[in-house]
Amino acid sequence: MQEKGKRSLQSSDRLSLLAITLADWLERWFPDALVFAWAAVVIVFVAGLLSGVTASNLTRNFGDGFWELIPFTLQMVMIVVGGYVVATAPPISRVIRWLAHIPRTPRSAVAFVAFVAMTSALISWGFSLIFTALLVRHIVQNIRGVDYRAASAAAYLGIGTVWALGLSSSAALMMATEGSIPPAIFKISGRIPLSHTIFTWQSILMAGLLIVASVSVAYFTCPSAQHAKTAEALNVKFSIDAPVIREANKPGEWLENTGLLTVLICGIGFSYLARIFWVRGPLAALDLNTYNFLFIMVGMLFQWRPRAFAAAVAASVPATAGILIQFPFYAGIFGMLTKSPMSTRMAEFFVRVSTRETYPLLVATYSAILGLFVPSGGSKWIIEAPYVLTAAKQLHVNLGWVVQIYNTAEALPNLINPFWMLPLLGLLNIRAREVVGYSCLYLIVNLPLVFLGMWFFARTMSYVPPGAY
Repeated sequence: MQEKGKRSLQSSDRLSLLAITLADWLERWFPDALVFAWAAVVIVFVAGLLSGVTASNLTRNFGDGFWELIPFTLQMVMIVVGGYVVATAPPISRVIRWLAHIPRTPRSAVAFVAFVAMTSALISWGFSLIFTALLVRHIVQNIRGVDYRAASAAAYLGIGTVWALGLSSSAALMMATEGSIPPAIFKISGRIPLSHTIFTWQSILMAGLLIVASVSVAYFTCPSAQHAKTAEALNVKFSIDAPVIREANKPGEWLENTGLLTVLICGIGFSYLARIFWVRGPLAALDLNTYNFLFIMVGMLFQWRPRAFAAAVAASVPATAGILIQFPFYAGIFGMLTKSPMSTRMAEFFVRVSTRETYPLLVATYSAILGLFVPSGGSKWIIEAPYVLTAAKQLHVNLGWVVQIYNTAEALPNLINPFWMLPLLGLLNIRAREVVGYSCLYLIVNLPLVFLGMWFFARTMSYVPPGAY
């Protein structure tokens, strides 16, 4: 029995060594996320030249498209802001402290963090990043011997696995929100409701499989206490105390420290939400604008005092910097693709090299590779959708499932691209290189699972023409 335990420990240590080796290699060769975005601009520009588009037209299309995604960019920023405001509110902080006492051992703690990260990401990826990072900070205070790198990688799992299969899926919400769908895409597919994307039984089962697989990896690859690099060993220091909000000492500050205005505004806001959910129905009403509005209202209510709410919003802003500067470049790529024959030629290529049976694998492969350069589910979908959906129509592949194939596959490169790690890294005071090695192990396990699942479930779904949803 002891020999069996020793073999298991040695196997775990080998996996940990593999994670460290991968982390060192990836840190050396992987540049900043902004470099990936700029590289994608150059690649698309060169591809356009090779396909016969003039440099003059490509330049004009890039500039014309640069500002076309401003509404969508703001929607993505508000997801991060809303998630942060809710996750740092006092009621949620109490929940985090309670959850941090559930696991009892280092290995169960890392597995628990992985489970919480993925299940919370089904509600909101922005909320999941902040909520789970704060959970890790409390857990390492409660349990000795937790490997801080493994726990940090587990906290990032939501954005690298199931987030796009949940309620904050950028692509699914965009396709369900007629006003958010660019006209070039709407002409191809029309509106695709959530009942044909994230709420299909195939999508729900796929999310469940990814959660089980990832929690298992988290549990069996976590180093034992004697082999762990703890927060103390990495010289990580942080405070887990909530910020102190200064009490009012002047008459003009009274409204800043009372919940009176909060109650009034939340009353108006929740009345509006109740009305549109009643009139439109729960699924039809849930789009990007409604989703963000709901989180802002909940954040206001949970933060209670206007001064606390404003402080939480201010603290969330640094985490949105990457979105604000990179999304316009993605919009420029979208302009070069959709305002020239490149999109049509890409669709023709996809049809030419695939069949109805193999098309899901092609979309999954392409989406995962492009995700290394454009680490954004929403803006990358705008780039891909024109030719991906056009080819799917011609091959009679279910359009709603194509959205979910994209959603599942595009999350995979997030595990090795540091772009969306930034809010979590800041809260945990840890470097990307110390996280990516462990997250790469999840990529190795989840990649074949995603490809097999997307291919198999596609065979269970029939084609639905645009406008027939």
